[in-house]
Amino acid sequence: MQRTPVFLAGLLALAGCGKAEPPPPSAPDGAPGEAAPAEPAIQPTAAMGAQVFRRCVACHTVEKGGSNGIGPNLHGVVGRPVGSHPGFSYSGAMKARGGLWDEASLDAYLEAPMKAMPGTRMAFAGIIEPADRHAVILYLKEEAQ
Repeated sequence: MQRTPVFLAGLLALAGCGKAEPPPPSAPDGAPGEAAPAEPAIQPTAAMGAQVFRRCVACHTVEKGGSNGIGPNLHGVVGRPVGSHPGFSYSGAMKARGGLWDEASLDAYLEAPMKAMPGTRMAFAGIIEPADRHAVILYLKEEAQ
């Protein structure tokens, strides 16, 4: 009976043996003590954007000459005037916005549509991840070609 606690204590002591401390992070030149730079994030692509855009197809189409849905057809949206797709009834906020849908304005709008344009009828919360927004914009640009 007395041997069990001694045996367990020995096992626990041995269990900690052989485990080396992790080496300190190293700098790009290999010097210890400084962290190496993080690996670059995956670069967004139009193909990734097509996947993310699946969230949008309930309301939008992207085909050239495609019909409007609950939202306007987005073929050629990058570079076109805001609120200008023929045959779509835009909100007053969208009509009053003016300007062009460039990458920066699309990025801000896709991040939080109702915040970027109070009064918009787009009831979508937004795309949180910057890489996902960039990928969608790349996809929309590619679809316009």
